[in-house]
Amino acid sequence: MLFQLYGSTVGTQLLGWCLVFLGLILMNELGRRTKWGGILVFFIIPAALTIYFIVAAVGAKSFASDWYVITHMNGWFHYAKLYAATIGCIGFIMIKYKWGIGAKEWFKPWPFVIVAINILIAVVSDFESLVKGGMSGGWWVSNEGVFLYGGWWNLLNGLAGILNILCMTGWWGIYSSKNKQMDMLWPDMTFAFILAYDVWNFEYTYLNLPTHSWYCGLALLLAPTFAATFWNKGGWIQNRAFTLSIWCMFAQVVPFQLTKPFSVLPSLYAGAPADGTGAELMWQKSMELYNAGIHNGPAVDKAIADMGITANPVAQGVVAVLALAINVCVFAAIMKKACATKTNPYKNEIWKGTKDFEEAMARAE
Repeated sequence: MLFQLYGSTVGTQLLGWCLVFLGLILMNELGRRTKWGGILVFFIIPAALTIYFIVAAVGAKSFASDWYVITHMNGWFHYAKLYAATIGCIGFIMIKYKWGIGAKEWFKPWPFVIVAINILIAVVSDFESLVKGGMSGGWWVSNEGVFLYGGWWNLLNGLAGILNILCMTGWWGIYSSKNKQMDMLWPDMTFAFILAYDVWNFEYTYLNLPTHSWYCGLALLLAPTFAATFWNKGGWIQNRAFTLSIWCMFAQVVPFQLTKPFSVLPSLYAGAPADGTGAELMWQKSMELYNAGIHNGPAVDKAIADMGITANPVAQGVVAVLALAINVCVFAAIMKKACATKTNPYKNEIWKGTKDFEEAMARAE
């Protein structure tokens, strides 16, 4: 099993997943269908949250010291991901409505640039865990209060992430849909890339955001893929950016994924309570260590052992191998196609004639 889904809370854990999945789809539709919906979700709400974050940071040593955004979500990664994703969404909205530089030809590679930045942020996290955990595997404590188990799986997944950047083709092949410019389309981003990205990104969350990955790994990845499969052909990258930004805003201020009875732990934490109390217990212990300046080593190992938890990284290793293998295969297919057609796969679209590509192009303005 990838996750510890058993016991008295399994019903609420499944319910929580469905709520996140459906909520992301609905909010994505709100953001994409009208200009005012996009302005509300990706301009007004982030601006209001920024004020909230500043207030929390300024008051961290007094009235805001116990706020969730300070105690659980104050690491660099969460803010970097939130604002990188939201800036990407703003650029996508400018492209699809042809606002300002969004109408310029030179701005078309913006989707590639912002996705590559987001992937690199994740790759940095993977390599950080590799360094702190060691190649053979070891526990360490993150500044968000999570016991992570770094190892060779982080190396493989980091390499898969770098390769995934090279699997994005047709950087200039960006269009607006003809139905009132509802969507920004990237037709050359076909099912092969989506599969490679989803497996890589799931493993990234599984390794580096383990206490969140039931939601930000599965629900968050499947929501945009579901929409692109059934009614938004060619719009996967917009779906992905929109749902990622929405989730980051929600997760930054609402402790839903860490709250009993909705929290779910991966199989890594063998022996941890599966009823939603395990995540909170580990957070308390890990923050004690982190605040004492202890980030890895014997003291961290002892704290894990005292809670009756042992590492079970089998699933981490299996998925890491799968993520790297899929990205290698997709990259090889791209290079084979590029050589056969004598086409630069980044300056030009190389998947013309395929079902995915043609269905997306049929929607283009």
